[in-house]
Amino acid sequence: MDPHEVEFLGEKKQVEIVPNFNLGQVHLISGSIGPFRAGLPVNVPIWLAVTLKQQQKCRILSPDWMQLENLEAIKENEKQSKDFTRMPNDHYMDQAHILLNAASDDLVEVDSIRTSIKDIWDTRMSKLRTLIDELFRDENGEHALLNNLTLMEITSVRSLLPNAMDQLQRIKTSEDRVRGSQTQDSL
Repeated sequence: MDPHEVEFLGEKKQVEIVPNFNLGQVHLISGSIGPFRAGLPVNVPIWLAVTLKQQQKCRILSPDWMQLENLEAIKENEKQSKDFTRMPNDHYMDQAHILLNAASDDLVEVDSIRTSIKDIWDTRMSKLRTLIDELFRDENGEHALLNNLTLMEITSVRSLLPNAMDQLQRIKTSEDRVRGSQTQDSL
């Protein structure tokens, strides 16, 4: 799965909008949405919110987890914890990317939000790189605990890990063969 596919999955999550039009319920394959009443908040999938925003038919409201105070608390928790902390949203990075690009004029303190999300991402990626490095340096490193990673974070290392683990296994197998032949030669 590549980052675009992960972002596609994240677009299905709900976000609150304030429409500036009136419309009854809309029936989609994924379920019914609406009714839409001008000035009254309604939850819709992110893909629909972005489409309506591009048509200037709504304002997108910032999700609770994307409030600056909440992001700062998440960032501090992530820095303090040795392990990966549970994120308030499994698609935080891709949803933030979509919402910040599509609705930056609707959100308050956009630059600070963008910076906080980037800091959270960088902290988590640093932890992930450190964990992978420790895994490869450990003689018996065959597994690692990766609880609370999001799909985008897993996708970012997915292309590297299987090949690296295969190469590491080949090296260990080769070393074991050399040790086995040296032991037989000394007998």
